[in-house]
Amino acid sequence: MVMQANDVWLVVPLYNEAKVIGDVVRTARASFPKVVCVDDGSTDDSAARAEQAGAVVVRHPVNLGQGAALQTGFDYALTDPAMRYCVTFDADGQHQVADVEAMVDLVREGPVRVVFGSRFLDERTEASRLKRLVLRMAVAYTNLSTGTRLTDAHNGLRVLERGVVERLDITQNRMAHASEIVAQIGAMRFDGEPVTYAEAPVHILYTDYSKAKGQSLWNAVNILAELIWR
Repeated sequence: MVMQANDVWLVVPLYNEAKVIGDVVRTARASFPKVVCVDDGSTDDSAARAEQAGAVVVRHPVNLGQGAALQTGFDYALTDPAMRYCVTFDADGQHQVADVEAMVDLVREGPVRVVFGSRFLDERTEASRLKRLVLRMAVAYTNLSTGTRLTDAHNGLRVLERGVVERLDITQNRMAHASEIVAQIGAMRFDGEPVTYAEAPVHILYTDYSKAKGQSLWNAVNILAELIWR
C-alpha cells in the first residue's frame, strides 16, 4: 500500500469521456490526490466534470492526440518541485488504482526508474484472442526496434521516475507515442548506465462503456497500423 502520495502525479489524457471521468478522478484521488487531466479538445463537458471531481485541468484548444496530451501533462507535473513520480492513467475507467499503488511501491523500492503495466503477466484481463494476437505483434515489433524486452509495450499504465519524465520528448501524437516512449526509455542512460525498468501485472477492465466506443480491438489494430506506417 502506498504510504505517501504527495510526490505522485497522475497524468490523464482526456477526450470526450464526460460519462465516466468524474468517477475515474474521484476514485483515483482517494489514493493519489494530485491528478492532472489534459482535456484534448473535448466537445462535451469532460473538463468541467474532471474539475468538479478535484482534478487540475489543462486544455488543448483542439484535439492533438494522446501523445501530445501526455507531454502536456508531464510538463505540468514537472512544475511541482515535490513531484518524484508520474503515472500515465487512462480516462475511461480501464485502469485500476490498486495496480498503480503496487507499481509506485515497486519504483520506490528501487532500483527501477520505470514500471510498465502488462496485461499478459496474469489472467485477470479478458481480451479476445484477436486482440491479444495484434498486441503481441505490436510488442514484437517494438522490442525489435527499441532493444527493450517487454510483454505489453502498448499498455497505457506506466510509472515514471522524475528524471525519466524530464528527458522524455514525445513527438508522436497518436497511437505510435507508446512505442516512442519505450524507444526513448530504452535509449536513456543515467551515469552511463541504461535506465532500469520492470513490468508489473495489471488488470485492464474492458467495460461495456469502452467496448461501445470501439476500444476493445480497434485501438490494437491502430497501434499496429501506425507502427507499420512508421
